[in-house]
Formats: sequence, structure tokens, C-alpha cells
Amino acid sequence: MARLIRGLPDDALRDRVQQATLLYFTDFAHPASGMARERSGGALGYDVDDTVCAAGTGFGVMALIVAAERGWLSRRDAADRIARIAGFLARADRFNGVWPHFLSGATGRAIAVFDGDDGGDLVETAFLAMGLLCAASFFAGDAPELTEALETLVAGIDWAAHQREDGALMWHRSPHRPWAPTSLPIRGWNEALVVFVLAAGSARHSISPDAYHRFWATAEAFRNGRAYRGETLPLGPDWGGPLFMSQYSFLGLDPRGLRDRYADYGAQARAHALVNRAHCLANPHGHPGYGADCWGLTASDDPTGYVAHHPLEDTGVITPTAALGSFPFVPEHAQRVLRHLHDGLGERVWGEAGFVDAFSVAEDWTAESRLAIDQGPIVIALENWRSGLLWRLFMARPEVRAGLRALGLESPYALTA
Repeated sequence: MARLIRGLPDDALRDRVQQATLLYFTDFAHPASGMARERSGGALGYDVDDTVCAAGTGFGVMALIVAAERGWLSRRDAADRIARIAGFLARADRFNGVWPHFLSGATGRAIAVFDGDDGGDLVETAFLAMGLLCAASFFAGDAPELTEALETLVAGIDWAAHQREDGALMWHRSPHRPWAPTSLPIRGWNEALVVFVLAAGSARHSISPDAYHRFWATAEAFRNGRAYRGETLPLGPDWGGPLFMSQYSFLGLDPRGLRDRYADYGAQARAHALVNRAHCLANPHGHPGYGADCWGLTASDDPTGYVAHHPLEDTGVITPTAALGSFPFVPEHAQRVLRHLHDGLGERVWGEAGFVDAFSVAEDWTAESRLAIDQGPIVIALENWRSGLLWRLFMARPEVRAGLRALGLESPYALTA
């Protein structure tokens, strides 16, 4: 178990939390593939030991980069771990170059989450590609063969294969019936901004920017502009939805100064966090435990199963990754939560591989699980606030710069390079 040491200075506490959380992607990685297991417990009808996930592995690769940069793992060890993942991905099931949401960590075969999810998942693949591209740049100087392997994997993603005849970019595509009812066009404000950037910037399989402007940005739940408890939210549904919607893409994309005709994305990320926090502080349902040092609603485990928590779906469950994943946008508020979780709640929520997935003071409930897609952003968001490491690596990629240019996104990064 990761030992609890109360009273650490703030910077040492951030080190401690990042290091402990990293164990999810080292000690708990799948032994055959090196991929991130989807979860550590609280099974939802599949084999927890064998089921690995694309997005969580992308986040895990980014966490391994942080560990190598800070000296918590040697560069060689981190490179070897990522090389094992790359070798597995090259052999695993792909559909037009797109990986499925879940795979068997032993065989690489796709595991369907629901009907119509037996093929490629473009959003999960984009988060995986985000991690692979960061690693390709990070190891370019000392492991060029790894860089080449990672770039080859990403170059093989056929983003255009998920573009429907009318131009919409589709979340899922089944090899048996391409546009099943559950396929879903990627529309409205959500976590998928990076999908469009990578798809528009692909050298071999790019999409038309029309998919972004005609579908993504025209959905009813895209523009907002309304105020919630004094905080104006540029984009998204009422009250913003779960916080991961304004976090996942910005693990790689630097939202600071990133803007287009629709929004300033740094303002969006900060406003979403502040709206979520303001709801928890107002606490209209009277949930015990909520306050300035304990807020944050996002998708996670729940006493009833798995719930996309947000102000309009508030069950009294706090998810540590929600506030900690907001560190780059509201550091002054996220630090209070970090301190309370570690020093205040302590052993109730802290253990092997860092904080548990979620907890509820009202229900006297603590999750028996940690999830890759929740643990990874804790390491990455803290690092982006501390050093900007993953932002610099990802925003320097030619695929990213080409995609931003194609979509009409402005950024302080030199997009002409």
C-alpha cells in the first residue's frame, strides 16, 4: 500500500500523489501486453484481470512519460514498457486502423461493451493516439526505433473510415453493420475535440473540416453562454455535464490561448470546473461532505453501478479525478481538494495506486475500484500544471498543428512550423 504521510509541503504532496497514482500503470499493468487494465475492481460483467482499454492506456503512456521525466522510472524502463504496448497494439484487433474500446490483454481480441461496439471506437483511439504521439516525441532522441513504431501505429488510423456519407464523424463502426443505431455521430461539446484535430491533421487518412463545423459545432448542446451561480459557461449542456468533458482532450491539447470562432477553450475548461465547484458548494441536495475542500462531479463508480455524475445527476458521490483533473484550470481550488483527500480523509480514500475511484460520505461508501481513465488524468493534469510537459510534446506534433490549421483553431504555439 502507498504509505500515507500527512503534512507534506504542497510540492512534495503533489509528487507523492503522482508517484502513487502511477503504480496503476506499472504494478497493475496487464502482464502480457503492458496495457492499462480498465479497472481494478467492481466488475461490470467482464473479466477485470484481462480487460484492457484503449483510452486508459493512452493516458497511462503519458503517465509513464511523466515518471521518466521526473526520474521515478528510468527512461529505458519507460521506453521498454511503451515498446511492449506498441508491439501488442500492432498485433491486436483493429478495424480500418481503429482500435476497439476494450480488448483482451492476453489475446488482443476486441471485447464488445454493448451492441454495435464490436469494432472500432474512434474517441478511445484518439486518446490512445494522443499518448502514443507524446511518447514518439519524448523518446525521439534516445529510442528512434520506438518513435518510428509509435508514429507508424498512429499513421495507420483511418479516421475517414468513420465519416458517414453525410459528412458526420461517427463514434463507433462495426465491421458487420457500419452505422448501427449505437454508432452515434460525434456532436456537441464533449470530450472529443482532439478526435477532430487528429482526424483533420492526418497525412494519410484525413477528414474534411466540414465534419467539425457542420456537425460537431452545430449540435443543440454545443453553445451555451448562460451563467450558473455566477459562472458563465461558453459551451456544453446545462450546468456543463461531467467534468471529463472539458478535461480529456486537454490532457494533450493545451487550451491556453486555444480559440476559434466558437470559443476560447482555456476559458471553457476553467468555467466548467468553476460551475461544477459552485454547484457542490451550494449543495442544493444537502449532501454531507461537500465543500470548498471536497467537490468534483464526473463519471465514475457509484453505489448503484457506474454513473456520469454532474450537477443534474448528483448522487452525493465525489470523484477525486474531477477536481484533480482540473488542476491546470483552477489550481487554487484543486489544491485544497488534494490536501483534504490526502490529509483529511486519508486512509478512507487513499491506498495502493493513490486515491480510490469515488466515495460518498452520505452513503458511507467507498469504491472498491480504480479506473485507468480516472487515474491517468490525475498524473497528467498535475504535470501539465507543474511543467506543461505533455502539452509541449503534443502541441509540437506535426499532425496536431496540421489539424489545428485545418479546423481554423488559433494557438500561441507556432502552427506554421
